[in-house]
Amino acid sequence: MQFQTEVNQLLQLMIHSLYSNKEIFLRELVSNASDALDKLNLLSVSDDAYKSLKFEPKIEIKIDKDKKILTLSDNGIGMNREDLINHLGTIAKSGTKSFLESLSGDSKKDSQLIGQFGVGFYSAFMVADKIEVLSKKALEDKAYLWVSDASGYEIEEARRDEQGTSITLHLKDEEFCNAYKIESIIEKYSNHIQFPIFMEKEEFIPLTEEEKKENKEPKKELKISQINKANAIWRMAKSSLKPEDYENFYAQNFHDSNKPLLYLHTKSEGKFEYNSLFFIPQNAPFDLFRVDYESGLKLYVKRVFISDDDKELLPIYLRFVRGIIDVEDLPLNVSREILQENTILKAVKEASVKKILNELERLKEKDKEKYLEFFKTFGRALKEGLYGFGAEKENLLKLMLYKSSKSETLRSLGEYKNDLIPEQKEIFYITGNSESLLRNSPLLEEYKAKNIEVLLMDDEIDSLIMPSMGEFEGLKFTAINQVEDKNELSDEEKQNFAPLLAKFKELLKEEVEDVRLTSRLKDSPSCVVYDKNKPDFAMQQLLKQMGQEQNFKPILELNPKHEIFAKLQNNESFAPDIATLVLNMAKLSEGMGVENTAAFNASLSKIITKALS
Repeated sequence: MQFQTEVNQLLQLMIHSLYSNKEIFLRELVSNASDALDKLNLLSVSDDAYKSLKFEPKIEIKIDKDKKILTLSDNGIGMNREDLINHLGTIAKSGTKSFLESLSGDSKKDSQLIGQFGVGFYSAFMVADKIEVLSKKALEDKAYLWVSDASGYEIEEARRDEQGTSITLHLKDEEFCNAYKIESIIEKYSNHIQFPIFMEKEEFIPLTEEEKKENKEPKKELKISQINKANAIWRMAKSSLKPEDYENFYAQNFHDSNKPLLYLHTKSEGKFEYNSLFFIPQNAPFDLFRVDYESGLKLYVKRVFISDDDKELLPIYLRFVRGIIDVEDLPLNVSREILQENTILKAVKEASVKKILNELERLKEKDKEKYLEFFKTFGRALKEGLYGFGAEKENLLKLMLYKSSKSETLRSLGEYKNDLIPEQKEIFYITGNSESLLRNSPLLEEYKAKNIEVLLMDDEIDSLIMPSMGEFEGLKFTAINQVEDKNELSDEEKQNFAPLLAKFKELLKEEVEDVRLTSRLKDSPSCVVYDKNKPDFAMQQLLKQMGQEQNFKPILELNPKHEIFAKLQNNESFAPDIATLVLNMAKLSEGMGVENTAAFNASLSKIITKALS
């Protein structure tokens, strides 16, 4: 049989490019074996059909130095013929394709990605030129042998007494025929696998007292020994663990070569008993903003693995969190539908969210630089929690950081509140798609003159969530492009400009809702704003992307003190061209673009020609 195209590409990369850290093949095979044991472990206690099965979960490693063969076996769920084709011969979900798309060209970095995409089995081809997979699915009679030299594969019926899988690697060289080498790799990557890993290795036979007196050399014998600790680290006392224990567990279980940004280990013994261990990664998962993202949480009940794809364990805005939740009081055969409605799990979820947000708040106060690193990576996802009426909105607002008209660094709402000018009762902000445009918006002129700080919100999601945000600690959120102008102009100015306003309204009636004078501008001739009851331009763009196209016209505001209009009063023949120019200048400054470029260019050319004559 032939491999699927993407798998074939992957194999070629494994063999020819991604060999800078070959030892990770063992980490991946052990991880797969552990998953197989997890699946059968759950069925053996939750499904009557499997309860009679004799099952003591374990992983075994055997080495044949002479033949350069390494075999790794488990007695887990096993695979039948169809499983072998689906898991080893074709693309698994979108993992292989996503892996290929994520490659950077740096073989060392790329080799670290292997485990993240569920393609770890193929890493064995970095060290083996032939692989045999003998597998028998639990409760089935037939076993199957899958054989490949990476050019294609064969499957035939075979014999195996017990359910499970044995992977036999015909090694390219002797590097991984050394028991001490294998043991050191297991200690490095797989010490915290909760099932015992056994291996036959040479050990010294203790000398008798008489042999010691005779100064005899100690002899060695082959013994089968457990080479991992097999502790469920999340159930261990925090006082017995070191930071490196958490880091090693994280690397092994969540396939990330970088240390976690932070971890949170909790044991709850109140009304509901549970253990949890959460990690926040340094880097965003590749599928963070994909609809079909995979959950990074594993659910256990009394140390028995239940699921690793339950997206209800934490709210969607915390989907970047990796970790374990181990609950005491859930039935082992609980269905996913019941899990979603279970009151115990709901209580665990609420408590977990509070703990994670509180830990992030502590990080923000204790280590601003580290928190900045976190927020730049995950802040956009965190903002999703502000949409709607979630119970944690106030806590989430404390975690938000924003760009500001007064600072080049991100600022929290708490810092904004501490720097309010006297009598200020609002948090002023402006939304858009470009920080540069926002920093230079004409709408900021009034606030700069009054020394009022304005938050610059250039994330698309800001436009969606801010209109319903309400307030923060008694301060109302106010969008400056939807603030009613106080219009501190004299009656004389209004009267003098009445004819020009009327003319502009007639000229621009197809493009704007209204034209009016403003006192909010200092240097710019014009700006565009929106009615406070209608979506602004940034919000309209976001709605358009969501298939809800709405076209609300802006309001054009003119600065009567600008010299353009003083001179225009004496030469109204240029009014049509000036009207076109000041409207489009205002729109460009807000990132809106010019709709009728031909008219804009014609007006601009006419004005330039006149200026040069």
